[in-house]
Amino acid sequence: MSEDLKVVALGGGHGLYASLSALRRVTSELTAVVTVADDGGSSGRLRRELGVLPPGDLRMALAALCGDDEWGRTWSEVVQHRFRSEGDLHGHAVGNLLIVALWERLGDTVAGLDWVGRLLGAHGRVLPMSSVPLDIAAEVELDGRVSTVYGQVACALTPGRVRAISLLPTDPPACPEAVQAVLEADWVVFGPGSWFTSVLPHLKVPELAEALLRTRARRLVALNLAPQPGETDGFSPQKHLEVLRQHAPSLTIDVVLADTGVAEDGEELEKAAAELGGRLVMAPVADEDGSPRHDAQRLASVLDEIFREKR
Repeated sequence: MSEDLKVVALGGGHGLYASLSALRRVTSELTAVVTVADDGGSSGRLRRELGVLPPGDLRMALAALCGDDEWGRTWSEVVQHRFRSEGDLHGHAVGNLLIVALWERLGDTVAGLDWVGRLLGAHGRVLPMSSVPLDIAAEVELDGRVSTVYGQVACALTPGRVRAISLLPTDPPACPEAVQAVLEADWVVFGPGSWFTSVLPHLKVPELAEALLRTRARRLVALNLAPQPGETDGFSPQKHLEVLRQHAPSLTIDVVLADTGVAEDGEELEKAAAELGGRLVMAPVADEDGSPRHDAQRLASVLDEIFREKR
């Protein structure tokens, strides 16, 4: 185990949930830095009504850090539970309401998340990437025409191909604790996850982007198991790396991790990794049931070997 290594995982949603589920098995010094641009569902409603950060991706990250004992499993299920009704509570996740209640009670976003983490017995810390809610502006190409789509939900569901993203406000303040975690890390992990709405936005927060360049940490990209409908339709694994390079030309990557069943052209992918300054590691990290999901234990084993320089 790489328990003494400080690891920071960047992302949001189901992709970050997958990486955190693996990383909590590898290190006890784990920090999640989470996107805060969600504008849909329960998160969007709370954001619009109360002016808070969208709590959904933060909640999912906390749930992923819960342990495998009865306490951890129970609280993970509770915070992920959604109300089903004909009234105003319909669709709200319990964890979203709990997080926002602590924010209102304490008046401190980071302290509120830390309190929820203590309640859940989370194996790590969860931080927002910015201290203010963000909106995504996506440059989308459809039928030869380029337009701008606003909002994370619209970006994720667009029928066109996303070419690039930016954030509104254009110069958002980073969460200071997130910047510090990146600067003190031994490893920073990008992905897996929705490329344009969960992974790349971190590179558009200036202070965080600068920290990602300055940190002494080694950097790893965990590639997705399948393109995401709308966002990355038709993207090869190497295309994901090309887009990453376009959004952060100065960023170097040490390791690119890809599942052996996904990378059809290992030579091209190896070349794309090398252009980012890194090496390619291919390993079976997908769930055995054939679904495009990472297996937490498999991914943990491979990450542990990479961190300990055994692979």
